[in-house]
Amino acid sequence: MDIHNTNEDLVFNAVQKIFDEIQSGGNPEKFCLCYQCRIDTICFVLNRVEPHYIVSNRGFTRIDPNSIKSQQMEVDITSLIYKGIRLVNHNMRPTAPHDGSAEHHSKIHHPLFDIPTISGRIFNGISFEPLVGIDVWLYCEGELVKMRNSNWQNPYTMVSSTAGAYSFWPAPVPGDIPDISKDFSFSIKVNSPDYEPLNHFFNVSSICKFHTPNSYALNRTLKLPDLYIFPPGSEDEEEEPLL
Repeated sequence: MDIHNTNEDLVFNAVQKIFDEIQSGGNPEKFCLCYQCRIDTICFVLNRVEPHYIVSNRGFTRIDPNSIKSQQMEVDITSLIYKGIRLVNHNMRPTAPHDGSAEHHSKIHHPLFDIPTISGRIFNGISFEPLVGIDVWLYCEGELVKMRNSNWQNPYTMVSSTAGAYSFWPAPVPGDIPDISKDFSFSIKVNSPDYEPLNHFFNVSSICKFHTPNSYALNRTLKLPDLYIFPPGSEDEEEEPLL
């Protein structure tokens, strides 16, 4: 299915243009203009702009850049970009270098096993409340799993806004021969002084290819079953006999 949001192109090009203009103008406000801040600004704007989808070149030809609606859209996008630049710079990602370098996808010279996004939820086994402030670790065959890029962390720290959910996007694993299948043994681990240790084991099957997706997609996400962890000793407590 070939569906395209044309406003993605407008926002991407406008952000790149404005960032380049700020840089060529000496950047008097000392904004961070790195790759990550550009991407975060693009996401900020796109989340606030109504999408405009087309499915063919006929739909594209019906777009009139000189119409009042298109001109107003450009004004709105420009305003959002400057707002986004300030907000992004005020809350820069601590995992990004912010030194002007960019994360580029290097050319693939050997086949890779693509591992899908892995997600799940963990709850307190007594209160059934979502966990907050607990680190969740992803291991593969005893080794801490490297993530696809710096926007994905391992361990993942549970926060209140995600309602007990965690997620990982493992980096592709190099292979030797294309079109062969392999099972990878993963485990989700939680070690916290407030709870009993948790170890959840599962397998992921992947086929070695010369191409791996560069963007996240919901239809490529492995959803794990809900997990529950308990305070120390709570599972050993016996119920009091009924009188």
